[in-house]
Amino acid sequence: MMMKKLALAIVGASTVGLSSLAAAEEFPTSVGTFDVSMTATLATDYIWRGQSQTAGAGAIQGSLDIAHESGLYIGTWASNVDSEWTGGSSVEIDYYVGYAGSITDDIGYDLSWNTYTYPKASDLTSKEVIASLNGYGFTVGTKYAYDPNSALYTWIGYDYELPQGFGLHLAYGRTDTKDTLAVVEDNSGVVIYQDTKSKYDDWSVGVSKNFIGLDFLLAYTDTDIKSGTCEAWYGDKDYCDTNVTLSVSKSF
Repeated sequence: MMMKKLALAIVGASTVGLSSLAAAEEFPTSVGTFDVSMTATLATDYIWRGQSQTAGAGAIQGSLDIAHESGLYIGTWASNVDSEWTGGSSVEIDYYVGYAGSITDDIGYDLSWNTYTYPKASDLTSKEVIASLNGYGFTVGTKYAYDPNSALYTWIGYDYELPQGFGLHLAYGRTDTKDTLAVVEDNSGVVIYQDTKSKYDDWSVGVSKNFIGLDFLLAYTDTDIKSGTCEAWYGDKDYCDTNVTLSVSKSF
């Protein structure tokens, strides 16, 4: 859960999972122990499901998470974004609450409710529920966005410990919007491009390493989104092309 932020920063929550990287401070109380964690991240791009959210520019991100020993947790995460496609908002702020636990010693689960906000662009606010299972290095999950539009995202990821403290992270995800993805009209209102494909895929390969107290991640990401669809969404067809991104994070 704690590394949701780094995953979003690099490959958009759909892919790389680096749960071992987060640090936490324990606070015993009369109602149980709480873990409090903060993470700061610098990234060469903010990639969400294979798509750049910063127009190929760098991203500064941060998070705050509070988890109870029972498995309940709440948190918030923020990043700069490209204001051109957000209607003037240059910041994304996310909030989430959830519950994580174990089925066996090797298999765990995570359930959460999430909301994604863009100050100055309230019409972009969206909400979704997320459920995932993890075990033996694999993670499988689904995300259902229900407000303002309906969309289903499913993914599978695999994390493997390499020699010399390196980590390998593989993931593949599919978005099903249930709707036409893009319609482009000319100045007279005539449709000149329409993509009726309601599904698209994204994938990633990442390598991580902890060095001098910092967590580094180099990731390759890509999608099968058509160039016309990408240009209709972002105004630039290159936003959905192959990306190689680097991030460095520090958890407190």
